[in-house]
Amino acid sequence: MSADMARDVVERLRGVFRSGRTKGLAWRREQLRGLRTLLTEREAELADALRADLGKGAVESYASELGFVVNEIDHALRHLERWTRPERVAVPRSLMPARARTVREPLGVVLVISPWNYPVMLALAPMVGALAAGNCVVLKPSELAPATSSALARLLPSHLDDQAVTVVEGAVEETSALLEQRFDHVFYTGNGHVGRVVMRAAAEHLTPVTLELGGKSPALVESGVDLAATARRLAWGKFFNAGQSCTAPDYVLAVGDGTADDLERHLADAIRAMYGDDPSRSPDYGRIVNERHFDRLTALLGSGRVVTGGGHDRASRYIAPTVLGDVKADAPVMAEEIFGPILPVLRVPDLDAALDFVNERDKPLALYAFTGDPASRRRVLIETSSGAVGFGLPNAHLTVPGLPFGGVGESGMGAYHGHRSFETFSHAKAVLDKPLSPDTMRVVYPPFTALKERLVRAFT
Repeated sequence: MSADMARDVVERLRGVFRSGRTKGLAWRREQLRGLRTLLTEREAELADALRADLGKGAVESYASELGFVVNEIDHALRHLERWTRPERVAVPRSLMPARARTVREPLGVVLVISPWNYPVMLALAPMVGALAAGNCVVLKPSELAPATSSALARLLPSHLDDQAVTVVEGAVEETSALLEQRFDHVFYTGNGHVGRVVMRAAAEHLTPVTLELGGKSPALVESGVDLAATARRLAWGKFFNAGQSCTAPDYVLAVGDGTADDLERHLADAIRAMYGDDPSRSPDYGRIVNERHFDRLTALLGSGRVVTGGGHDRASRYIAPTVLGDVKADAPVMAEEIFGPILPVLRVPDLDAALDFVNERDKPLALYAFTGDPASRRRVLIETSSGAVGFGLPNAHLTVPGLPFGGVGESGMGAYHGHRSFETFSHAKAVLDKPLSPDTMRVVYPPFTALKERLVRAFT
């Protein structure tokens, strides 16, 4: 795609938006229902694409991708009318009589750039908010999930208004051409390096951005908790999608003497219970997206003592669910987000040391804590900063429509899901309505007298 071709796409959509066809509630509902129909009627086709790209099983595909977006759509349809109502606000005495309100209006033409790890959910969930807010959308799916990208490009035009929603497939060249254009919002999910590229390009047009990035999300485990249950929760959160989740626990800080040893044993048991003695044969365990990421991940396996797992096969892009023990803070596996099925366990003497460890690093997308001590929970909330905090369960906070999902600092900016998605893709327009009669503004018109000054001081 050349810059001229990208410009033509955006200008065509801008013309559709200016016509007003996307602003009515009927159009918005029609698009959301069309998207829902796509997900339900073409579930098998999309599940096949996800299996081809990532080795996902049908249940995992539904739970984490297709069903997730259906829930987002249903939530938006239930609340759309309320979200779009003008919101009355109080007017100060100095302006009375008058009325004030905020009116939500769509931004215009928005660009959604989605990643490969959840190539359906992370493409369509932002679109739910964009369409609910009444925007035209350009979707750029990831070329690293080619089967899913092709399926979306084929199916979306037949279920949505193809004059208002466009899918652009391709790689760096196509993304770069799109980023040269003036959009009204750019929504990017991916890594921080590309996030900086997106933000620089958007800055040329003063385009607002939402950056959903990642980072090393820690899990703090204190002694005294049910370590068997904790291990099951951690194993599920970490090895779901073969660890290729931005909210997956990236590493564990085992707090206190003996916690790490007991937790490692329970983690091995939990992995065996979920995926069997040979996870490569499990229909519920995925694969690494490509050979480049496979090679990157296998190079990290020597960063500690292998507690369980460690097996791998490049031909099938398989890496076993792996737990590493005795990992040092400066080990290669701790240098960057792992984004794969490797879980390092680090030993720290107490909660002070655990919190210091977290705070010495970039703010994570999520922080998980397993503790039965209310004082520890308060300290985790107050003394750390992260996009989200999960007590007792990783990943699941993003399934709550009422909770904003987003990062802070290096883990991103802006948030979405539920009402926050609608807010992200709309503008809150301030409206003040003051009648011309009676003209109470006379008190602030020059020339100023002593009486006017007293009134100004009294009412402002």
